[in-house]
Amino acid sequence: MRYSNHHYNKDLKLLSRKLRTKSVSIAEKLLWKRVLSNKQLKELRFLRQRPIGNYIVDFFCPELFLIIEIDGNAHLNKGLEDMNRQKELEKMGYTVVRLTESEVLFQLKDTEAKLLHIVDCLSGH
Repeated sequence: MRYSNHHYNKDLKLLSRKLRTKSVSIAEKLLWKRVLSNKQLKELRFLRQRPIGNYIVDFFCPELFLIIEIDGNAHLNKGLEDMNRQKELEKMGYTVVRLTESEVLFQLKDTEAKLLHIVDCLSGH
């Protein structure tokens, strides 16, 4: 049985709210506005800057247990940290998809197609 509140960590609520409003990258804003908000992607609901476990993930689809992370310049020297974070989230039952900022900024249509394919696979279509 899956955890009913998706491992929501209320202790990170204020930080996640701050991240949603103050430190969102251009790539995150673009993906949110053009692809993920208002159920634009297959009528699925996505949340942004969602506290899950000890982490705040960029985007989260509760219905599919799907996490989307956008890796920018800040992630260049965090490979091991990102890998460990991803492993922990996957142990909780989530599928983690990593996109680069450049993918989102310069190949948005391809990125959207990639996400559509992933969503189709996860939903069994």
